[in-house]
Amino acid sequence: MMKNLPIIALDFDSASAVHDFLDQFDEPLFVKIGMELFYQTGPQLIDEIKAKGHNIFLDLKLHDIPNTVGKAMEGLSKLNVDLVNVHAAGGIMMMKQAVQGLRKYNQDIKIIAVTQLTSTSEAMLHDEQKINTTMDEAVLNYASLAHTAGLDGVVCSPLETTMLTEQFGPTFLKVTPGIRLNSATTDDQQRITTPQQAKELGSTHIVVGRPITQSDSPVEQYNIIKESWLQ
Repeated sequence: MMKNLPIIALDFDSASAVHDFLDQFDEPLFVKIGMELFYQTGPQLIDEIKAKGHNIFLDLKLHDIPNTVGKAMEGLSKLNVDLVNVHAAGGIMMMKQAVQGLRKYNQDIKIIAVTQLTSTSEAMLHDEQKINTTMDEAVLNYASLAHTAGLDGVVCSPLETTMLTEQFGPTFLKVTPGIRLNSATTDDQQRITTPQQAKELGSTHIVVGRPITQSDSPVEQYNIIKESWLQ
């Protein structure tokens, strides 16, 4: 079962760096393995992290033709992870194939779809993606496709979660990056909130990377964020 904990993005480039980071904690965590880490370490690291008792979000954002994504998900379904994702922009058929592939070997892994990255501004949405709607409308459209395809939820910013809860109910997962403390820099994120604001708006899970992993006191920063999120 997925823990209701802040998901720590393990944005490292080696297994040794991951273990050095995780060894600072004396409690089970929920961590995210993204492309940077997975492409350099492979599946072995997943087993090592699981052996420490942690939940894992494998964040590979699959986006390809339906057959390719479905077959890829068959492979990922054999890994000991708790959450995977695709890009909603791939469409309903691709997402249905993803669910079908994932469920071939595993009924428990949750699958969500990326709507709009939290690094995307409304100007980028219009000028670069040529999507001539508001950000809310664009996110709602992608979330609707994911819901129709049978996915468990979406990745979005906390700013869209209230709207999505109203449309799809509280059990539809809203996994939200773009989480920063008031004193933190925004880095390359555009649509951000604090952990407490994310909870109030309706996020079911938050993802936090650099404010923890690049902190001089990662455990202390994690505990501050966790307390704010769980209060």
